[in-house]
Amino acid sequence: MKLPEHAKILIIDDEPANVRLLERLLQQEGFASLKSATDPRQALPLYTEFQPDLILLDLHMPHLDGFAVMNQLRPRIREGEYLPILVLTADVATETKLQALSMGAVDFLTKPLDHAEVRLRIRNLLQTRFLYKEVQNQKEVLEDKVRERTADLEQAQLEALERLALAAEFRDDETGQHTQRVGVRSAMLAKAVGLPPDRVELIRRAAPLHDVGKIGIPDAILRKPSKLTPEEFEVMKTHTTIGAKILSGSRSPLLQMAEEIALTHHEHWDGNGYAGLAGETIPLSGRIVALADVFDALTNDRIYRKALSLEETLAEIERQRELQFDPKLVDAFLRITRDPGIQEVPPLSRTA
Repeated sequence: MKLPEHAKILIIDDEPANVRLLERLLQQEGFASLKSATDPRQALPLYTEFQPDLILLDLHMPHLDGFAVMNQLRPRIREGEYLPILVLTADVATETKLQALSMGAVDFLTKPLDHAEVRLRIRNLLQTRFLYKEVQNQKEVLEDKVRERTADLEQAQLEALERLALAAEFRDDETGQHTQRVGVRSAMLAKAVGLPPDRVELIRRAAPLHDVGKIGIPDAILRKPSKLTPEEFEVMKTHTTIGAKILSGSRSPLLQMAEEIALTHHEHWDGNGYAGLAGETIPLSGRIVALADVFDALTNDRIYRKALSLEETLAEIERQRELQFDPKLVDAFLRITRDPGIQEVPPLSRTA
């Protein structure tokens, strides 16, 4: 392996003669990017400025010995980074070597320095340094590709589910716009009650999947122009569990929230919804979408009835306060719908 000419080497030794010797040997090897200091107190600022690939460090120096220098450098070296520190010492005691190794040294040169040994040790350590960096770079590239591929797969999965939801919606709403309107209205309400922006965006994207389970409901029931029989209504109710099952099993926070919404958007505050959940046992995301869903259904034509006016719809929602809907959500919804300029109301004390 050919070592890069730009490899950076930092020399810390209080003996100027040793520094000059090392600089000359390194220059003969083709290394031009060198920094040195005979005062160990300069080691930390030089390291910070220079970011070397190799440090040649004397152990026994005035002011700060090599151990103290390594102690200063240790918190500055990124976790997992391989930065070789080659210790220069005349002290061959085992205890000294063990202490140096425990503090970050990776190899030793014994004084007086042997020129051939200096060249070989430095070359070996730099080869290891750059091989390590190459592996790390390849690892980062692979991790980036995995993240990109994962994001692509999640996006493809979401797109497929959105198309499935749209297919279900076209069976019940010829415009196919109901799901998107519910998403927008749900996000407005989530923002109004003080949810953070990332949560608002999650609800905006998850809410359109609330009725994906209708794909499993027969047309004779889904498009029936008259009132459903009790038996038919029981079949219709299964669209929440069908939808949740379609959306289940994902590690994506978006699809996890979509599953939660699909399952709970027909629960009532008073406990008279599909599964009998009541009050705050209903996830906030489900309570938000329940209100947005009913608002959109009432203000648009359906097979079985004509649309209500805005005021008729708001009056009906107000009547359902504390019955079908969370009262605080109703208050917020009425305020932002009657006065769109109002963007914020006191936040709810509970989480999504």
